[in-house]
Amino acid sequence: MAITSDIEKPSPKLIPWTEKLAQVPWWALIILLLGVLIVYFIFTSPTYEDAFFFLIAGVRLTIQVSLISFGTALVVGLIVGLGRVSKNVVFYNLSSLYVEVVRGIPILVMLIYFAFVLTPLALQLLHWLSTAMLQNLAIGPVVGLAESMANLNIRDVPMVVRAIVGLAFCYGAFEAEVFRAGIEAIERGQMEAARSLGMSYFQAMRYVILPQAIRTVLPPLGNDFIAILKDSSLISVLAVRELTHLGKLNRARTFRTFETWNTVAFLYLILTLSLSILVKFIERRMTYEK
Repeated sequence: MAITSDIEKPSPKLIPWTEKLAQVPWWALIILLLGVLIVYFIFTSPTYEDAFFFLIAGVRLTIQVSLISFGTALVVGLIVGLGRVSKNVVFYNLSSLYVEVVRGIPILVMLIYFAFVLTPLALQLLHWLSTAMLQNLAIGPVVGLAESMANLNIRDVPMVVRAIVGLAFCYGAFEAEVFRAGIEAIERGQMEAARSLGMSYFQAMRYVILPQAIRTVLPPLGNDFIAILKDSSLISVLAVRELTHLGKLNRARTFRTFETWNTVAFLYLILTLSLSILVKFIERRMTYEK
């Protein structure tokens, strides 16, 4: 009776180096090749060169809008995330209402709503407050502040400010869920141990829970920053001169659709790939520290 071995012998291959070819990151090589091709066109083609230098100002504004919006969204998300795990009924329900409403409405609709609905309403509220202050608080500094508020006009609020506030408000809901998941990932026993040592709820959250939760949520936050960088293209509907809007303008002034949008896509890809490498580096560092 023949006994078969459990270890199968490797089957001979006609081309031995095909296994090594399968391990090559072809997707990265293709992206690199396309990037080199676009760079070559920028240096050799006047059309690509003109598009590149016209769009570079939009890259700066895109980065600025993304950084400010994401920083504000982190603050909003942390506060709302704490509300999502709070035992306070009012705080919890207000936080949940904000998260569910914002996540249920497209970001583009929210941006338009902020720009053309909430901003005029906020100015009307400021005008009403200024009138009340002038009637009831006729004090020197208060009068100056009230007059400044009364003179505010809808044109005094730049579209870029409305876009930043709208993006921050939208992404605050997503960051709130990230923080909530990070906090809930920490064992409940740590909160109980901190409370047993005499810490208040806020002290235990600040010194014990949040430091560990932030280490957990750093990679998802990095991915969300990449997402907000890409979604910043939506503010082009508000005529903010970021990268996508400048792409539209360049196509309109030169009628060079192919070259314009190739350059726009190339610049976005450079930004997102750079951030992806940074996020992966942070993930590795967090893994080593654990």
